Amino acid sequence: MDFTLSKLWSDMGLFARLIVGVLLVMSLASLFVMAERLIALSRSQRESRSFAARMASLLGGGDLAAAAAKDLGKGIGHLGRVIRAGLKAYQDGDRSDTELTFESVARALERQAQRELLTLRRGQGVLATVGSVAPFVGLLGTVVGIVNAFTSMAKEGAGGLGTVSAGIAEALVTTAFGLLVAIPAVMAFNYLSNWTDGRSVDISESSNELLDLVAKDLRRAAKAG
Repeated sequence: MDFTLSKLWSDMGLFARLIVGVLLVMSLASLFVMAERLIALSRSQRESRSFAARMASLLGGGDLAAAAAKDLGKGIGHLGRVIRAGLKAYQDGDRSDTELTFESVARALERQAQRELLTLRRGQGVLATVGSVAPFVGLLGTVVGIVNAFTSMAKEGAGGLGTVSAGIAEALVTTAFGLLVAIPAVMAFNYLSNWTDGRSVDISESSNELLDLVAKDLRRAAKAG
């Protein structure tokens, strides 16, 4: 019995081929998301590190006014956009009301952090859907294929495993395809989720450091006033 992929494909029924086609579309979608996310996240991480290095001297010296006025362009990554939002809120704040200014900076940092995390998680829903649904799509094709195999055996009036082995093998191919599509998607989803969680910690730590600097600057300004 020839069980090569080409032979199995030629012997597949219309429904099994439809299942394989759906799985192929899901596979291409997950591969596209993986590639796009890896490129985008790598670029964002690289830009964030560059931003942190360029802002270290300004923020390290406590010169928030100079840091807020500094134009570093658009390529500043997720971390840069969060810190820039906080610095802009500080620059636009009413220095006479230190509590209001501090709260305004904190809210600006939180809002931008949520936006950035949402952007970083883009596409993970596709991977989660493919990883959870693909095995069931393949199983659906297997179940229908096995039903068809036993139905054919009943019509022919013959029994034994040899009679339905080819049909069962063809049916099981869809389950194999489903697993081949789901496993990389689940692995990519877990990797991207862990990566995003790590960047969430980085953003939180950087935001808290900026808030500490803002509190010190406002306290110093209040004493001077």
